[in-house]
Amino acid sequence: MNNRILVVEDDVAIGNLIKMTLNTKQYEYEIALDGKMALQKAMSMQPELIILDLGLPDMDGVDVIRKVRSWSQTPIIVVSARGEERDKINALDAGADDYVTKPFSVDELLARIRVVFRRTLSDRQSASEDPMFVNGDLRIDYLGNTVFVRGNEVHLTPNEYKLLVVLSKHIGKVLTHNFLLKEVWHSALLSDVPSLRVFMATLRKKIEENPAKPKYIQTHIRVGYRMLRYDIE
Repeated sequence: MNNRILVVEDDVAIGNLIKMTLNTKQYEYEIALDGKMALQKAMSMQPELIILDLGLPDMDGVDVIRKVRSWSQTPIIVVSARGEERDKINALDAGADDYVTKPFSVDELLARIRVVFRRTLSDRQSASEDPMFVNGDLRIDYLGNTVFVRGNEVHLTPNEYKLLVVLSKHIGKVLTHNFLLKEVWHSALLSDVPSLRVFMATLRKKIEENPAKPKYIQTHIRVGYRMLRYDIE
């Protein structure tokens, strides 16, 4: 397996746990102990994934995310002891793809890594902008602006459709309320979040077999939403 991973972690014990986890799946990796080293390695090794702690000795991890995002779209999974919602939102809004709170299980981290690499592979395969998105029983015809579930066309409002398209184009990634509001409504007002929740509820009623137990759109409470890839590993 040739997936190159940059691990940014100054805690030796946590770093060893992550290294052991990556070794079990034969991932290639390098370690950076602070933000400056992380930025240097991110440029030199061109990793396919960055696993990043926020509490670094020389700079905040969110600043590392912003600097990386100024020149690269390399997926970033934050692994941090900061479990507050505001910390998660700040990291995700800065450009992180996912957020794992310490302490974490090895299986959880590996699952998050698999999700990122599946999305990366899907992005490469659709680099030519495939006009058709397929995820389980859900199908979106981008050219025809139509949506089908289990073979039946589903009629969405313009905002519901735009919301679904944004989620589909970032499948596997947690999208914050703020990101969705900017992408769909060109708004960044937190006062608009209730409207977003209403549109999400009506969208789920139309595409989910059981809206109370959604399989496509996952809620991250007070943070945002993620479209899950519905396929067989």
